[in-house]
Amino acid sequence: MRTLILEKPGELRATTTVPPSSELPPGMARVEVHRVGVCGTDFHAWRGRQPFFTYPRILGHELGVVVAAVGDGVTHLSAGDRCAVEPYLFCGRCDACRRGRGNCCERLQVLGVHVDGGMREQLVVPADRLHPSTMLDSDQLALVETLSIGAHAVRRAAIQRGESVLIIGAGPIGLSAAAFARLSGAQVLILDVSENRLRFARDWLDTCGAGLAEASANADDNGRDDAIRSHFSGNLPVVVMDATGNAASMERAFFLTAHGGRLVFVGLVQADISFHDPELHRRELTLLASRNAQAKDFARVMQALESGTVDVKPWITHRAPLSDVPSVFETWTRGETGVVKAIIQLD
Repeated sequence: MRTLILEKPGELRATTTVPPSSELPPGMARVEVHRVGVCGTDFHAWRGRQPFFTYPRILGHELGVVVAAVGDGVTHLSAGDRCAVEPYLFCGRCDACRRGRGNCCERLQVLGVHVDGGMREQLVVPADRLHPSTMLDSDQLALVETLSIGAHAVRRAAIQRGESVLIIGAGPIGLSAAAFARLSGAQVLILDVSENRLRFARDWLDTCGAGLAEASANADDNGRDDAIRSHFSGNLPVVVMDATGNAASMERAFFLTAHGGRLVFVGLVQADISFHDPELHRRELTLLASRNAQAKDFARVMQALESGTVDVKPWITHRAPLSDVPSVFETWTRGETGVVKAIIQLD
């Protein structure tokens, strides 16, 4: 079975591994991997900067798969079904799980991060982590997980129609959050240091009815803050969502949130984040973390994709077969390459 293994930071190796056993435990499914989306988590792991990560590891948690076989007790799937994978393996027993918060389970294991993921031809997963669709193709299914993280963050922020929302970071997670915030009826502004990313964000969000204006973080602090206030009729945004995974950006976000507002950290950084307590207190801010997604977020995203409300195909700027990935992966990590989303193709 063809497999890619990240042996250590900067060393991705193609190899052959033993296929999973044909004997399936009850409740499990064996799937053939057709597409793998490459995301920031994979790039951080490649650079040696991903929290909660050990080497060697088979990367890959954004997966478009086809069911090969199912174990006893699986009734919602059949061989041949195309599925997105919810890659969060939660225990079901801890307090968070019992409260329906498996996305932040105390013993959570994420495919491709804590345990081996999908950069291989086959794997076995719990059948209830598979979300089938008769309408979506493998490319779309591989990107459901990314979109779901943004959709979950919007739901976590409890965004209401008419609220002002600033999204910091125009990568795939920021784009996802911006789209679902706009589709929730919010007024959205997106901020990024890259004019190319801002241009892509504006063009893409226009295609799904989620148009926006943008400000550039290349401006000095006063110019940036003035642009934000100008967009929101002289006010700071009620909701700020930072999807950069950059400590300095996350710390600045405290000062960009309106009094009585909500600050949501969607990105993850391996660093301590500090803030000025009197400023937090004076503004009576609500600070939220948003981790992963839940089944209800996958359902919302898949409905948006199936209805055509969201078209994620323009995201796919780079593509390679599994055999070519060790030679091209490093180039995908470079900003000048212009990667929005790279896809690994296995079929």
